[in-house]
Amino acid sequence: MNDPRTLVRLGFDPSECAAGVDEAGRGPLVGPVMAAAVILDPAQPIAGLADSKKLTPKSRERLDQEIRSKAIAFCVAQASAEEIDILNILQATLLAMTRAVEGLQVSPTRVWVDGNRVPKLLVPARAVIKGDSLLDCISAASILAKVSRDHWCTQIDADYPQYGFAQHKGYGTVAHMDALKIYGATPWHRRSFAPVAAVLPKR
Repeated sequence: MNDPRTLVRLGFDPSECAAGVDEAGRGPLVGPVMAAAVILDPAQPIAGLADSKKLTPKSRERLDQEIRSKAIAFCVAQASAEEIDILNILQATLLAMTRAVEGLQVSPTRVWVDGNRVPKLLVPARAVIKGDSLLDCISAASILAKVSRDHWCTQIDADYPQYGFAQHKGYGTVAHMDALKIYGATPWHRRSFAPVAAVLPKR
């Protein structure tokens, strides 16, 4: 990816130690929001990087392993459902992004964030709309965040199979909404989200 014209337009300097940052799981009704930060190694290019939503699960899994083995540094962090309920989803997402950058074993000189908001960081950062389709480092972060979030849903599905988390990944599908009405909310559900609040016991 990393079209040279796009790099020039954005002012992206390939010689910098740049970290890409993206999130997964803002929209679901259950579980943490995940964020990843990745510093790619220019000497070890990774073919096929793209917005994680445009990749098949099999491709995401393969790229996830390749990114982890070739990146100079990476970190996947999260903000819990409880933190989402306290802070709101936007602020919790920014918190997860901050944790991901701060968790890198190598300090970046610049951070590129997918979207239109930048978390509070100690290094220069810039938001790039549709950055996960424009910059390899953000694409890599989107893949790590998405795969980590999907793995979390699969793990929690083992404890709550009646909700179908492994299939819908926590989004408000018809099957998920029906399960909420029948079984109520799990401890992992985001209680500040309206469909979940609607099934909670009235105080």
